[in-house]
Amino acid sequence: MSDLKKYARDIIRQEAEAVLAMADRLDDSFNNAVDVILDCKGRVIVAGMGKSGLVGKKIVATFNSTGISSFFLHPAEAMHGDLGLMRSDDVLMLISKSGRLGEMDMLVSTARRFGVKIIALCGTPASELFTRADIVLDCSVEKEACPNNLVPTSSSTATLVMGDALAVALLKARDFSASDFAELHPGGSLGHRLLIRVSELHHIGDEIPIVSTDASMSELTIEMTSKRLGCVLTIDSEKKVTGIFTDGDLRRLAQNAGNFFDYTAKQVMVSKPKTVLAEALLDAALAVMEKHAITQLATVDADGRLVGVIHLHDILRSKLV
Repeated sequence: MSDLKKYARDIIRQEAEAVLAMADRLDDSFNNAVDVILDCKGRVIVAGMGKSGLVGKKIVATFNSTGISSFFLHPAEAMHGDLGLMRSDDVLMLISKSGRLGEMDMLVSTARRFGVKIIALCGTPASELFTRADIVLDCSVEKEACPNNLVPTSSSTATLVMGDALAVALLKARDFSASDFAELHPGGSLGHRLLIRVSELHHIGDEIPIVSTDASMSELTIEMTSKRLGCVLTIDSEKKVTGIFTDGDLRRLAQNAGNFFDYTAKQVMVSKPKTVLAEALLDAALAVMEKHAITQLATVDADGRLVGVIHLHDILRSKLV
């Protein structure tokens, strides 16, 4: 088979250009659509036929995953009883490349009767859908990536991106946080990372490796080895962490110092070590570890007092990452 990579690259560029052109046409209709959905007390009902319907189902999935209650309504099924799903406090989103209503005409009529706002994601300006919707988001493309300009390619991509733009704009408008996202995705590893707190995995009590600042290197090494967390801490009279010494520090000291057993903990400790709140989300601990390329963190309470120690291996063993 001939190499079609160059042809594929052209297709990708055509679709990318179609999306960029759509971005340049955005106007206040987009803000209006966001406001209508934000004010919606019911659900966002999404409908479309064929490829538009498939795009609509993906938009529904994205809305639901970000806390916007939504469902897909097949236009043909709507005409055979499913119109009963529509309520006056809903919003109707219709998706069509051609803008011809066809099976969706009954949806528009019912929405008008109930006083439901209609948002259209439409690929043909001056079409029937363009004129009958309350708010229209222009998803038109100059041409499809298909060589015959027939198969929905650039048009479906553009509409899908418009749906993503709406979903993310709504997310920003609602200050939808990572923890909010996790509440809706408790089954996946990302959800666990954003729901599990450091206090559920850290080591506390006698498991914490601690030495006094005047401890000898021999005492320090024994404490670090016996607690098996690859580090040892020092604290002050208020139980605030003053220093940390890790197995990596020990290796470097052994390589570069003479008789390193002549040192005391105070001389080798790294002062002002990184810490994380014990009640912080696990993702916060991971972020600190990744940023500073470390594998251990002292966990502290709101007043900065030592509570425990968490190791990267604890997180890996939990299979949350």
